[in-house]
Amino acid sequence: MALICDTGPLYAALDRNDKHHQRCARMFEAADEVIVVPAPVVVELDWLVGNRLSFDAFDAFLTDVETGAIRVEELRPIDYSRVRAICRRYVDLPLGFVDAAVVAVAERLKEARVASLDHRHFSVVRPAHVRAFELVPS
Repeated sequence: MALICDTGPLYAALDRNDKHHQRCARMFEAADEVIVVPAPVVVELDWLVGNRLSFDAFDAFLTDVETGAIRVEELRPIDYSRVRAICRRYVDLPLGFVDAAVVAVAERLKEARVASLDHRHFSVVRPAHVRAFELVPS
């Protein structure tokens, strides 16, 4: 069992001034499943942290990846096809590449739990493998 992570909770856990910091930090500390971060989320997280925080915050994330506390899941060719289909289906939302990649990875890994602060988008998306995502933190 894995927790698929969008950018928002990861950023909030790193930024002590973020209004969701405590909630997200506690969620990750209490997680008893593998924390899986789709590779595009890493790039988005780096951009946010680089513009708002210090490198030390991103370095802490990289340390978690290095030690295995966080697993980065690379996109496969099939994921890119699914991302395109998801973006086309939700073009009016609009659902961006990173969010669609989170959905595609969750579907491929058959995981229903997604960590995201973007409940507006993720509550609308209908994944192929379950009726709806279980979004955390609630």
